[in-house]
Amino acid sequence: MASLRIGIITSSDSCAAGLKTDGSGPALQSLVEERGWTVAGYRLCADDRATLTAAIIELADVESCDVVFTTGGTGFSPRDVAPEATMDACDRLAPGIAEHIRAQSAKVTSRAMLSRGAAGLRDRTIVINVPGSVKAAREAFGFVADELEHAVEMAAGGGHD
Repeated sequence: MASLRIGIITSSDSCAAGLKTDGSGPALQSLVEERGWTVAGYRLCADDRATLTAAIIELADVESCDVVFTTGGTGFSPRDVAPEATMDACDRLAPGIAEHIRAQSAKVTSRAMLSRGAAGLRDRTIVINVPGSVKAAREAFGFVADELEHAVEMAAGGGHD
């Protein structure tokens, strides 16, 4: 098992303002630790495109995270800008990851079609948007977790026979 470094960013105006407690960020942290991976950084940000982009860049470039999960900010609300921040921070898109999360989520709820979550690569760091509810964030993590070690290896230039 690879020892991955994982970054987690929660995008939520109400949590950032202290009006609500973040549930999805800590839920992801528990899932990461259950896998034996390291949470290398956690950020709680308001739903602001520039702030989220900067947080993704910091976790990728400064904290050297292999994977950065953003949770929240993937819906239709005017303040939901996690996909745009992800595209701003990334050099290449990884649409298959977001498509897989939506396809698997659609088996659980028809509201999965309302997710605008994206995924991409910033150099060798994989960035993945997941929904903000604790239940949906846990499910989305479960849909991709088994492939992350191989994905990180591929992003680093390996994994090909």
